[in-house]
Amino acid sequence: MADTQTLRREIGVLPLALIAIGACIGSGIFLTPSDIAQKVPDEGGILLAWVIGGLVALTGSLTFAELGSRIDANGGVYAYLKTCYGDAVAFLYGWITLTVITSGAIAALVLACARYLDYLYPLGPEGIPLAGTVILILLTWINIRGVKAGASVASTLTLLKIMGILLIIAAGAWYWLSVGGVEGSHEHSSWGISGLALALVGVFWSYGGWHHASYLAGEVIQPSRTVPRAMVIGAIVVTSIYVTANWAYLQLLGPAGMAGSSAVAADAVGQLVGKGGLLIAILIIISTLGTASIYTLSAPRVYFSMSRDRSFFPQLAMIHPWFQTPHVAILLQSGWAIVLLWFWNTFENLIAYVVFMDVIFMAMAAAGIFIIRRRHTSEPAYTVPLYPLVPLTYIGICIWFLVTLIISQPEQAWAGLILCGLGVPVFLWFRRSNAISL
Repeated sequence: MADTQTLRREIGVLPLALIAIGACIGSGIFLTPSDIAQKVPDEGGILLAWVIGGLVALTGSLTFAELGSRIDANGGVYAYLKTCYGDAVAFLYGWITLTVITSGAIAALVLACARYLDYLYPLGPEGIPLAGTVILILLTWINIRGVKAGASVASTLTLLKIMGILLIIAAGAWYWLSVGGVEGSHEHSSWGISGLALALVGVFWSYGGWHHASYLAGEVIQPSRTVPRAMVIGAIVVTSIYVTANWAYLQLLGPAGMAGSSAVAADAVGQLVGKGGLLIAILIIISTLGTASIYTLSAPRVYFSMSRDRSFFPQLAMIHPWFQTPHVAILLQSGWAIVLLWFWNTFENLIAYVVFMDVIFMAMAAAGIFIIRRRHTSEPAYTVPLYPLVPLTYIGICIWFLVTLIISQPEQAWAGLILCGLGVPVFLWFRRSNAISL
């Protein structure tokens, strides 16, 4: 058992910005463009969906940046929700993060990584989940050994996958300059506002993760300045990469080619390079590995903070005596992710309700900026520009998306709400057990 009371502050602006970027760029940019092209099947609609996603990420990061400068606490969104709304709402966010959002995402990412390893070297049906388990154990070991080591691995993998995506963008630019892109890439078709909202399921999934930088506030050097800068830099970089990558896909495949492809990135690069599938397999392995590593590093700080607040199992507040990391919280998340890895068939069917629940809590956290400003009139190290327009834009787009999704895909939305509701009796159990300070 560790008796150390604090986590080490070792993360600067660049490593934290790379964590924000790497948490976003996982499998989404390689897997979701096809589905998005089916929902809004023309170049304008496809690019508009990704621009809206970027607007959400940017306005959200600007809003969360002020929250981060005012609330200097580990756990990020959890700490914001707790400060603004109290223990119950914060607990439900941590609960849904552990049971579905992050653990499920890690399971899906390492499984995707193993499946592309199988593409390079046949592993067999039993070897794929076994490989995914080994990968996750390795990532867990790295992140337990220290936040600096975990951040270094995440930063390296993030730089590698950015380089890979830049090669795809360069290929699209070269093709556009040489032959003008695929014929029909500028065609237009009719699509409604509901189609655009449904396309945002994949877009929100792909952009999700920039807020993971806030989870590490307790281990960041000068967090009131570093966390805001890292989140804003991350949102700008990811938006630029995503919009230009999809422009490149359009030049290489066209809207129809994107909509009909099950492997957009591989098919796009395959237009120019014979071994495009092999190159993309390697890129996806690096990308999924990097994002899984970041989630393994960042989200346990939420459970650690919950335990410190006496709203979850007390063992999760333990800090490793040598490495100064919340090792029990990391082990819990990885252990549950391994269970999901072996017993879930796919994660794709869960994306809608995972995104639905994530957006609910993110919108609530963003709305907390109005509560915080009423309570504290002093100027923080960072204030959101164009207030209140920026937070209202973020919250408004989130509400529009949530309403459309619950009308169009009610089963996924209600499933997420039910799963969240299961956290209520758990919270009450801890309360009755005097695990929460009232």
